[in-house]
Amino acid sequence: MKEVQFIRKNKEKWLIAEKILKKEIKSPDTIVEAYEGLSADLAFVLTHYPNSDLADYLNCLTLRLHNRIYGKRKHKLSSLVRFFSHDVPLEMYRNRKFMLISIVIFVISTAVGVLSQYNLADETTILGKEYVEMSLKNIEKGAPMAVYGSGGAYESFWFIALNNIWVAVLSFISGVLTCFYTGFIMVKNGVMLGAFITLFSQHGELVNCLKAVWLHGVVEISSIIISGGAGLALGSGWLFPGSYPRITSFVMGARSSVKIVVALVPFFFFASFIESYITRLSDKDMALPVNLAIIFGTMALILLYFVYLPVKVHNAEIHTDN
Repeated sequence: MKEVQFIRKNKEKWLIAEKILKKEIKSPDTIVEAYEGLSADLAFVLTHYPNSDLADYLNCLTLRLHNRIYGKRKHKLSSLVRFFSHDVPLEMYRNRKFMLISIVIFVISTAVGVLSQYNLADETTILGKEYVEMSLKNIEKGAPMAVYGSGGAYESFWFIALNNIWVAVLSFISGVLTCFYTGFIMVKNGVMLGAFITLFSQHGELVNCLKAVWLHGVVEISSIIISGGAGLALGSGWLFPGSYPRITSFVMGARSSVKIVVALVPFFFFASFIESYITRLSDKDMALPVNLAIIFGTMALILLYFVYLPVKVHNAEIHTDN
């Protein structure tokens, strides 16, 4: 592409950046998008027209905008609040198509796990012989969900939390491998969940299984799906760079999706707390209304933060821009 064509194609973005510096535009979302676009354009110009006046112009403009964004930031509680109340929901909205893809992959995989467990001659094929035999013994004892009560609650809390965070991080960073390994991890977790639920259904314990699994599963499984969506977003920046250099597109995708993964950490600890201290009571010590209140309460929390708030923040940004 000739330099003149590049200027004609992108000059509107640079004019927006200049308006931001003149404080004619104050929308945080627009400011961040302008900075990311300028960074990408600067990288392109330095690669193709390194000695041009355009390189100097964009370098100066990018530096000024960088100082506008980061120069005044302080390590205050308000920054943390803004991160969780604005930045993360906005990134969720921007990456909503990847979240939808992740949901579809997980749901289909769970259905595959259900059908496979029903049709396999050996019910230990997916979940493993040792785990199935342990579960069947628990069912015979009248405590089908006893697996959640094994070990100390404190030790279980840390083991489960760190394991789930590792799965989420692995799902995310696997996006570097062009999304395929991220998809594999999602499929594996979905199949295991489907097979697990089906095993207990085959032995007349479907209700008890669902009551226990979804106590912590609403938060845990939702977080795994969301981390998978973030991994797909990361890989997409590498696979489909659009008009940007591939590495620039990848960095932009990483900046966006890593915020989502960081925000999931408290949710994994929350899910681990429920599984370690509350799910172990589901067999006989927990009243059904309490059980259902926790399930639907956590479901409302997930929908509020990861579905409703992103739409609300996005609409507020559009209103501010207008």
